[in-house]
Amino acid sequence: MNFEIFATDYDGTLAHHGSVEPHAIAALERLRASGRRAMMVTGRELEDLRRIFARLDLFDVVVAENGALLYYPASGETELLHEAPPACFADALREANVTPLSIGHAIVATMEPNEGVVLRIIKELGLELEIIFNKGSVMVLPTGVNKATGLAAALQKCGWAAANTVGVGDAENDHAFLNFCGCGVAVSNALPSLKEHADLVTSTPHGLGVVELIDLLIATDLSGIKLRERGRSGDNPGVLAGLGVQRPHAP
Repeated sequence: MNFEIFATDYDGTLAHHGSVEPHAIAALERLRASGRRAMMVTGRELEDLRRIFARLDLFDVVVAENGALLYYPASGETELLHEAPPACFADALREANVTPLSIGHAIVATMEPNEGVVLRIIKELGLELEIIFNKGSVMVLPTGVNKATGLAAALQKCGWAAANTVGVGDAENDHAFLNFCGCGVAVSNALPSLKEHADLVTSTPHGLGVVELIDLLIATDLSGIKLRERGRSGDNPGVLAGLGVQRPHAP
């Protein structure tokens, strides 16, 4: 078995309009029964995710806050990988009437078109933060933090390899994540730029696409997929090297 780890985005991929259909849950159960590991890699805050999705037990690790936080459902343990932005940043956003505004453990999130105000405040305060977009969402994180760095940390801690991981996503913030995986898959509803750089595009959207991918993975271990060269758009070699994890190479 080459692809032993399955990693999926939540919104727009596993979930549609925030909820996961029973057929997708059943597919994840089949995946686990096949002996494979499952990981979720999401931009959502953990508390929000736990409120809307009751089956985190299907995952060995959840990479939350777009790579800043790890959660282990079996033990309930959480691990913050990066420091939160200083309180003055959130205070300045509130004073500027930025709404909606969500403050996580390390992530600060709002919606377009607030990115201009957010960038101005980052510059005024002289902070080392960056903005990441996700289909209308505006996420602010420490520089260099993304889904790939979070996944790299999780894989390293579990003793698993990126080359043995298949990842699936749909949006701008999934580029680095899919590039880091041994096989990167886009669901059919994904942004064109993500589909262009994916190893495989499912024929169905959202959870149906995840089911399609899981069934193909179980049946064939993706043996018929021609993999692209690694090092595509969104790679972050400096941060990944700092974690002691090397980029995978196509076999």
